[in-house]
Amino acid sequence: MNKTELIDKIAKGAGITKVDAKKALDATTAAIKDALVAGDKVQLVGFGTFAVKEQPAREGINPATKEKIAIAAKKVAKFKAGADLVDAVNA
Repeated sequence: MNKTELIDKIAKGAGITKVDAKKALDATTAAIKDALVAGDKVQLVGFGTFAVKEQPAREGINPATKEKIAIAAKKVAKFKAGADLVDAVNA
């Protein structure tokens, strides 16, 4: 499912126009992104939790040259599915 198809489903499910559904989706994703950038986590009970995890610096290997390389530390966005979502997927 792509963004356009998701907007169509939101509009149909909520009984709103596609324009309003797009605004709602854009506002939701922006709010989640802003919270993660600020270091907060976003917990949607029954759906899941978005959080930022820090990965430490590490040493890797360039597969082409077999040379060791340094991989810098970075932050990554993580999503952990909630129990209701896991149950729905496995049903």
